[in-house]
Amino acid sequence: MASDHSTIDVVAAVITRESRVLICRRPSHKRHGGYWEFPGGKVHQGETLEAALSREIVEELGVNATAISPPCYTAADPGSPYQVHFMPARIVGEPVLREHEALRWCSVNSLAGLPLAPSDAEFAAIGLHLA
Repeated sequence: MASDHSTIDVVAAVITRESRVLICRRPSHKRHGGYWEFPGGKVHQGETLEAALSREIVEELGVNATAISPPCYTAADPGSPYQVHFMPARIVGEPVLREHEALRWCSVNSLAGLPLAPSDAEFAAIGLHLA
């Protein structure tokens, strides 16, 4: 669904449970390694944002999405062609680590004290109230 060849669309799941949000720590060998993020990944050619997020939730967390909403916030990742679409989602089951080094359920207020990837930090500071 990329709008042009210079932009790469990425989806990020905003999964909440009991007033907490799920975040995951990126593998140290990847871009923004060691930083916390909302889980997700790149949109494949011909894939809708919703289909991409559903696939990424299964691949990264081993659970299924029961509902995915349209993006509530979009941010450009500084220094890259990535455009991150933050999308509220509901899941069934308990997420497991398949891609990340760690995961945790955090209160929105505690996100400010964590090292978040740049786009995720922007979303947490500006857009999370939209989710």
